[in-house]
Amino acid sequence: MARPQAEHIIVVGAGAAGLMAARELARAGKRVTILEARERCGGRIYPLSPSEFGYPAEGGAEYVHGEAPLTHDLLREAGLALLPVQGARWNASQGTFGRDEMRDHDTGRFYERLAELKSDLTVSDFLAQNFPGPQYDRLRHFVVRMVEGYDAADPSRASMLALREEWTNSGRSQQSRIVGGYGAMIDFLAADCRRHGAALHFGAAVSAVETTERDVLVRSADGETCTADAVVVTVPLPLLRQIAFPASLREQIAAAADIGFGNVIKLLLRFATRWWTSAQGRDLSDLLFLISDGTIPVWWTQHPTDQPVLTGWFAGPRTAAMADLDESGLVEAGLAALAGIFGSSQAQLKGELVAARAINWANDPFARGGYSYATLKTRAAQALLSGAHAGLLFSGEALYQGPEMGTVEAALASGVATARTVLRREQIGTS
Repeated sequence: MARPQAEHIIVVGAGAAGLMAARELARAGKRVTILEARERCGGRIYPLSPSEFGYPAEGGAEYVHGEAPLTHDLLREAGLALLPVQGARWNASQGTFGRDEMRDHDTGRFYERLAELKSDLTVSDFLAQNFPGPQYDRLRHFVVRMVEGYDAADPSRASMLALREEWTNSGRSQQSRIVGGYGAMIDFLAADCRRHGAALHFGAAVSAVETTERDVLVRSADGETCTADAVVVTVPLPLLRQIAFPASLREQIAAAADIGFGNVIKLLLRFATRWWTSAQGRDLSDLLFLISDGTIPVWWTQHPTDQPVLTGWFAGPRTAAMADLDESGLVEAGLAALAGIFGSSQAQLKGELVAARAINWANDPFARGGYSYATLKTRAAQALLSGAHAGLLFSGEALYQGPEMGTVEAALASGVATARTVLRREQIGTS
């Protein structure tokens, strides 16, 4: 029996993918209900209070990477501006600071071998086969640091071909921030969903999804149930294991494990002054990114603004070593890392501290990590999950199959694509 037209659609999750899918469907005249486990929209977009940091700080996603056409279109629609990232990248090693031009005499050879790669390998295997031996220690260290720190990926699982596509995408190097933060974009999306009639329910953590020949039943952890003609699930990958799906979807749900999902720990430290610009007599007034081998290896400023805030970033499998630290413990680790980098007293830095937040996304019950990355099996897994399964569809940044995987742009694109899949199936069914 053919399924009826989807007049009522439930969207599980009010992150970027969920809101974008809901808006597309509501604009098409569908009755849409959005179920969100949190008490806010945005998911891994997490705006912090301007009163705390002096500007709309980001506890989650912060940058707009590359061309990001959907993001740019949405920002224009919302009347929001972009501020291009400016400033210098510095390296800190054993008390010595230098401009990080990311150049090495072996870099050219690395990209030559990368261009020649025909069959996919993990990053670890690619480096072991092409750059063994102590003479390549520096190159291997640099590549692994990029894979773990930027892509939040495990080098022993990450796809070298997927990373080649990302790293050789010249537009990806362009980075901007949204004036007003990603939260302003999410507020616009949520308001537009409501304006087109979508209902948004907070505190509705979904525990089960059941399908019949005619409809789909969604159960929440609080015992509430809701029936619809179709359901779009946009939760982060680790949460799929916490939802009871029909047994017929066992293969699809199991395939999610073949898509990499890395963790991120993000710290925001607001100080009384921008003390780092002249620390130890150095002129770091143009500092944007600071890279080191410290416990928290990446820091950045809000340059070109004069906000006295340093953001710490630690990503990838090594974040597991900090799994047991609470927020205050993470802040202490951040201060200790800065003290080590700048040769300062941790107590002195703590005395300068005005506000601090530390978010370990692995410990967030509605995220369980930062964002996805491609493994050798990811494309096949995405194909399995991206189809429609008896009125049930999956969406999110992890299912985006282009080079922007793991970004807000990927989430928006996946949401649009999923909504259009729902609408296209109806057109086919009524033609």
